[in-house]
Amino acid sequence: MPFLDRILFWRRPRINVVELHGLITPRAGALNATTATPLIDRAFSAAKGKPVILDIESPGGSPVQSDLIATLIRRRAEHHNVTVHAVIREVGASGGYWLACAADEIYANRMSIVGSIGVRGGGFGVPNLMQRMGVEYRLYTAGANKARFDPFQPERPEDVAFARDLLDTLHERFKDWVRTRRGTRLKADDAAVFDGSFMLGERALELGLIDALGDIDALVHQLGGERATARRFAPRRRGLLRRLPRLAVDAVLEAVEERSWRLY
Repeated sequence: MPFLDRILFWRRPRINVVELHGLITPRAGALNATTATPLIDRAFSAAKGKPVILDIESPGGSPVQSDLIATLIRRRAEHHNVTVHAVIREVGASGGYWLACAADEIYANRMSIVGSIGVRGGGFGVPNLMQRMGVEYRLYTAGANKARFDPFQPERPEDVAFARDLLDTLHERFKDWVRTRRGTRLKADDAAVFDGSFMLGERALELGLIDALGDIDALVHQLGGERATARRFAPRRRGLLRRLPRLAVDAVLEAVEERSWRLY
């Protein structure tokens, strides 16, 4: 029978697995709604009523892209009437956990990094740098707050209050999403779950952030039977030599984007 299984592999049950790996950012080629949409569409269209697994490996990133991807997953799941299961590998934190909450059930390894339900933002301020270098900084704006967060000007109390309000609002959106998706499965108060801390999978299970400990291979067999195999939907990989220029650019963009509001 194993020999026949290998020959007639197309007759074995297949569970679709969508790969959602990497930092969540709108940059070309990264994990975002643009790159994830074709994978999600194909996986759900080909599911034929069978469950779909989300393979998550992400520390988070853009709250907008996290929400777009998660909303698309829910829309496709309802349209095709299939259940969704998320498996967190090494990390499913912040925006990565946002994606996991799009699933009906969440699994993780007992040592996976889970949670980090919070928002961060900021950057550097060097208001005296130009003066010390003998450079006169000239800036012209129309609008009282157009130069808000300018790193070459002293920080204003009203800018700090503005940033605080933005962060708190984004945090509330994140908490509402988790409460909506996890519901009564959350087993702790807000202070323990929504303080921005990350935790291991074992602790996440105790708090109700995940449903069980497990991995993709075991889940594929649990959902499709012992003969089931995973059918993966993943972005096409570029060769290392073609990726090197992109990696260098990404490093620069990471520094530039540090001032944006992020879920990690």
